[in-house]
Amino acid sequence: MGDKANTHTGAAGRATAADHPASVRNVVLVGHSGSGKTTLVEALALTAGAVNRAGRVEDGGTVSDYDEIEHRQQRSVQLSLVPVDWDGLKINLLDTPGYADFVGELRAGLRAADAALFVVSASDGVDGSTRMLWEECAAVGMPRAIVVTHLESARSDFEEMTAICARAFGGDDPDAVLPLYLPLHGAAGPDGHAPVTGLTGLLTQQLFDYSSGERKEADPGPEQQPFIETARNRLIEGIIAESEDETLMDRYLGGEEIDLKTLVQDLEQAVARGRFFPVLAAAPAADGARQGLGTVELLELITGGFPTPLERPAPVVTTPDGAPREVRACDPDGPLVAEVVKTASDPYVGRVSLVRVFSGTLRPDATVHVSGHGLTDRGHEDHDVDERIGALSAPFGKQQRALTHCIAGDLASVAKLNRAETGDTLSAKDDPLLMKPWRMPDPLLPLAIEAHSKADEDKLSQGLGRLVAEDPTMRLEQNQNTHQVVLWCLGEAHADVALERLRNRYGVQVDVVPHKVSLRETFAGPSTGRGRHVKQSGGHGQFAICEIEVEPLPNGSGIEFVDKVVGGAVPRQFIPSVEKGVRAQAAKGVVAGYPLIDVRVTLKDGKAHSVDSSDAAFQTAGALALREAARDATIHLLEPVAEVTVMVGDDYVGPVMSDLSGRRGRVVGTEQAAGGRTLVRAEVPEIEIGRYAVDLRSVSHGTARFDRCYARHEPMPQHIAERLREQEAGA
Repeated sequence: MGDKANTHTGAAGRATAADHPASVRNVVLVGHSGSGKTTLVEALALTAGAVNRAGRVEDGGTVSDYDEIEHRQQRSVQLSLVPVDWDGLKINLLDTPGYADFVGELRAGLRAADAALFVVSASDGVDGSTRMLWEECAAVGMPRAIVVTHLESARSDFEEMTAICARAFGGDDPDAVLPLYLPLHGAAGPDGHAPVTGLTGLLTQQLFDYSSGERKEADPGPEQQPFIETARNRLIEGIIAESEDETLMDRYLGGEEIDLKTLVQDLEQAVARGRFFPVLAAAPAADGARQGLGTVELLELITGGFPTPLERPAPVVTTPDGAPREVRACDPDGPLVAEVVKTASDPYVGRVSLVRVFSGTLRPDATVHVSGHGLTDRGHEDHDVDERIGALSAPFGKQQRALTHCIAGDLASVAKLNRAETGDTLSAKDDPLLMKPWRMPDPLLPLAIEAHSKADEDKLSQGLGRLVAEDPTMRLEQNQNTHQVVLWCLGEAHADVALERLRNRYGVQVDVVPHKVSLRETFAGPSTGRGRHVKQSGGHGQFAICEIEVEPLPNGSGIEFVDKVVGGAVPRQFIPSVEKGVRAQAAKGVVAGYPLIDVRVTLKDGKAHSVDSSDAAFQTAGALALREAARDATIHLLEPVAEVTVMVGDDYVGPVMSDLSGRRGRVVGTEQAAGGRTLVRAEVPEIEIGRYAVDLRSVSHGTARFDRCYARHEPMPQHIAERLREQEAGA
């Protein structure tokens, strides 16, 4: 691992097709926005010889954050794959966005990876969302390591940051989170801050000096030995505690010197099993330098300590109709099972799919079966189609480097899969299979949009379809009640990127309009109405009179029509006409234009004419009767109420409950949850939680998440209803 001698053989920097799963490492970099993930990826690529200077490939582009939107927003908004070679092994580095709005890209990276590097800033610490992500990785046993960045900051303190990580990530065993190296500091500057110029390897007790721009090894001085010895002993005890050799701790405590080879092997096994989580330090290379501080150590940790794809359990696989199917874990000769973890559109080659192969081998120009199931609630139709894939390539910035094949355990870009969407399964056309889709967060921020012009209206549907196909965290809704097109997103930044992609990638200009909730109307009490439709203007006239009684019904009853006409006052053939007219008027509303619900309409009496009465006349009379009944009654405006559940850290329960109360919410209960969290249940009017996805993040400092579902409609307070009517009248 990092404490072994530097045996790097000088990788050419060209990502090639792997020939065996054991020669592949898939690593995802995660952490809060601004922690330095992208900078670290570029530094690792530079050290591995994949770029000619920090972050640059032959065409001058960067290996990560190469999208124009990322340049404009100055942050990562999508998953990027950067493959590098190190000591004859292929490392697929997956750089993920740190901003919460792009958690879908993060989860795609977790799905594709076999281990995670948690990148934390020495100047910012560990935030709540990073803690939650750590727990999520722990739940599935994903191996993890921690990288401390921004050591150049005057406020940085590696030792303090290591202690913070141990408290945040160690749980009941803080000794499972320990540093493998300690920083070496140069001479202090005028501000008193001493820059980090190298690292001390605790196992080998060797110094690794990066001050010249390349890693140089040296022996520590006598004055450094006591400090190294203390940290080294604690590290050794932490490693031995996770060893499979139960006698090792007794031998160590008995004074036996454990040889370095045994320690390194036990360390690598503990890391690969997700039992020990080493802390390392890293910094980008200075101008003209070939290696960034700590990058060699990180690459050695990845190749020596992180698991191969062979160690990942086989995914849950079924046939498209749901029958279970056994598949051997990561067998290049097994049946083809691959998953689309990311979909993007390229203006020159069309749709490009980033694919992780879990079984079998993917080859160019092959015909594969594409299965997509389980996302119908997001606007995705279930589909099973055969498609011929185009070229296979390894993405590297804007470049696509051709591959001859992609074996189980590796990742590749696949061109021209026109029907494939993120989350779809690729399999052999004569042996179609389906992987269980991974869990995605529900998009809970509505974005109501309209085409800017007629020309945009023609392109809007196709553009939205492509957006949703690329990003399963978006949901497209054609609301039949409000007649709005709504794109549900995870947050404001997510919505901004969607609008920018519609505009720049698909050439669709849209206008954002206020989102409407599905309001309803109902009668507060009984009322009567008389509908009279009598016209005579020469020729065939119109004659229909009906008298109705309207009374409210319990919530959820809908519209109930009752016939109590006696003596044939309204001929039998026209009674359905009255009902049709009543229901048509109820759908249009009787006061504010919202559908009328939960009433019983009773037809009591009426009059007809032997010649001038007709179906149309009685339909009109029924509608008029309902409108007249509404004029003499109190009409309640009903608003939808949502059941909201908020999972929040105990420190923020009070602010969250106070915020819910301020939204006219009713807290109906709380439950204690694991990890120092509380589940808050509340009922909140939907009109009050349109921006709750954004506001909750602020109230809880990013540590809470929520779910919502429709509960019922209930009367809106009169003053709010009046204000709403005034707003709509002035619009």
